[in-house]
Amino acid sequence: MSPGWWLCARASRVADTPLLSIRNLTVDFVLPDGRTSHALEEVSFDVHAGQTLGLVGESGCGKTTTLMAVMRLLPSNGRITGGRILYHDLDLLSLTERQMRAYRWKEMAMVFQSAMNALNPVMRIDDQISEAIVLHQLMNSAQAARRVDTLLEMVGIAKERGDQYPHQYSGGMRQRAMIALSLACSPSVLFADEPTTALDVMIQAQVLELLKKIQEKLGLAIVLVTHDLGVVAEVCDTVVVMYGGKVAEYGSADRIYNDPQHPYTQRLLESFPDLNKPGEVLSSIPGTPPRLTDLPPGCRFEPRCHKRIDVCAVLAPRLIETSAAHYAACHLCEAPETGSR
Repeated sequence: MSPGWWLCARASRVADTPLLSIRNLTVDFVLPDGRTSHALEEVSFDVHAGQTLGLVGESGCGKTTTLMAVMRLLPSNGRITGGRILYHDLDLLSLTERQMRAYRWKEMAMVFQSAMNALNPVMRIDDQISEAIVLHQLMNSAQAARRVDTLLEMVGIAKERGDQYPHQYSGGMRQRAMIALSLACSPSVLFADEPTTALDVMIQAQVLELLKKIQEKLGLAIVLVTHDLGVVAEVCDTVVVMYGGKVAEYGSADRIYNDPQHPYTQRLLESFPDLNKPGEVLSSIPGTPPRLTDLPPGCRFEPRCHKRIDVCAVLAPRLIETSAAHYAACHLCEAPETGSR
């Protein structure tokens, strides 16, 4: 099983020093009944300039929570209880909320999942984009208006349509407008949360191609949240596979696709159609992800795992390096006494 056919050989675009480093990020949510939901536990990965990193996994595994934590936009019942978020070696968790506002939009920005909900329905598109520019005191109103025209044309929207409202745009145009808004203050890191959700296949391809062109032009780092493995294969350099709020596997896209180490990653790939094997029966993963208020004591994937061994039920595996720059959290990847392939 190897859907690596979808991957082409990519020249490395990764610099030695990460632009953004997430280290042991842990997030809890306090529920109305007083219980604690352990949304993220010790999540770590690096983002490099010019790189696209994909966060992959089933719904509820912590992908969007990771982005919201890095942006420090968690809801009021969310708490970052551990870890570091290093941007150019500055720990963003050490900043006050007022200081953090200077980093949002100017240094890192976000394309939210639903453009219709993210855009203000009673404001014209050009006003929404210029508001972000003026708010951060980057330009005056006249300069901001010219910047808006440039941004709209960059994402493929005629500047004459800037004075229209979100409801006058198609779904694809609203997503393009959200991308223009996210680029308003020239950030270095762009977070894209399911940017192709609810779009038809042709429009999805156009949005992804747009992101790639913008990245090449501006040298952006992009962190892409998706459950679509085809999207990951097409645009991502590095992949973080998440399950139950933890990192299950982390490495380059070609390694993840051609030599997956974690049983969860293997199952995900086996459930994805391979055009080279049109008659192949797709696999499915039995069961559902764990409830974050009632996590199993051992490996979080153990109840659904087709390769589980005794230790998996009682001891959580460590994220270890299985080969150069390829990491997996599975007892089968550890020393022979706990299991081996």
